[in-house]
Amino acid sequence: MAKTHAVDVHAHWYPRKFLDLLGREGPAHGLEWRDTPQGPQFGLRGVMTGPAGPKFVDLDARLEAMDAQGVVTHALSLSQPMAYWAGRELGMKLCGTYNDELALAHQSSPRRFVGLAALPMHEPDLAAREAERAAKLPGIRGAYMATVVLDKDLSDPSFFPVYERLEALGLPMFLHPVFVIGAPRLKQYYLTNLLGNPFESAVAAAHLIFGGVLDRFPRLEVVLPHAGGAFPWLVGRLNRGWEKREDLKNIAQPPVAYLKRFWYDTIGYSDDVVDYLCRVAGPDRILMGSDYCFPIAYEQPVKNITGNPLLAEAAKQAIVEDNAKRLLKL
Repeated sequence: MAKTHAVDVHAHWYPRKFLDLLGREGPAHGLEWRDTPQGPQFGLRGVMTGPAGPKFVDLDARLEAMDAQGVVTHALSLSQPMAYWAGRELGMKLCGTYNDELALAHQSSPRRFVGLAALPMHEPDLAAREAERAAKLPGIRGAYMATVVLDKDLSDPSFFPVYERLEALGLPMFLHPVFVIGAPRLKQYYLTNLLGNPFESAVAAAHLIFGGVLDRFPRLEVVLPHAGGAFPWLVGRLNRGWEKREDLKNIAQPPVAYLKRFWYDTIGYSDDVVDYLCRVAGPDRILMGSDYCFPIAYEQPVKNITGNPLLAEAAKQAIVEDNAKRLLKL
């Protein structure tokens, strides 16, 4: 491939101002917080993030890492613990602070950083309002949310006004697991991440399909992380259920037809996974991602695609650059 404008759509960031607010006010709402010499650790329900050292926080350190990877642009996003646990006032404050910091990051390096806004989805009226506000901030190119919001799945009608706003604003919706189904069984062997996250994405995709969300909001773009998780591999089983069960027939198309309604990142840790996605969803629906800068992240996300012997050159170009530029309006 010729030199490209590589875009990483799955790159987490914790700005210092956000972390300061999290540490100052989060513990009163149940957040676990530990200061360590390497940076803060924080979490809920025993799921800890960090230590959040320079790679998580410092933009100069991030730029140095991006240059070493051949990545031009990061779409910056929050990850655990999101803000749904924090109640109405603090949840809104956390999201607003994060989104303002995204805008400042973009202004500091417009070519290198764009933002995926955090929304207080546990308070849908505030989430719709914050989506409207964030869309006017410099560099905001999408919205970021968990695959489940407290005890509500994404098919819950209370979220429909938020989806309506995102669709109208032209902001794609990026999903990410935070807490996963069956967590007590997954405590050992890092399975909350290795298995829990991909199955959580599949559950969210099924809710968006069978709950009629994708039919109701036909212009809403939805990005599934971790190469779609288990969803692309189990969609045939969903389809079989739709064929055989009358209670699943209230959707406009069979489940397999919705494969191309989603976008997918490349974090499948296998050349074959990305090749499969290209075959069933199309190379125009795949976006390069790394999961920066968690321990499981790709160290060389560009080379993982350009060096994939199963992909045509046109597909590599689309995945590394063209698709993200189109979706994020870069």
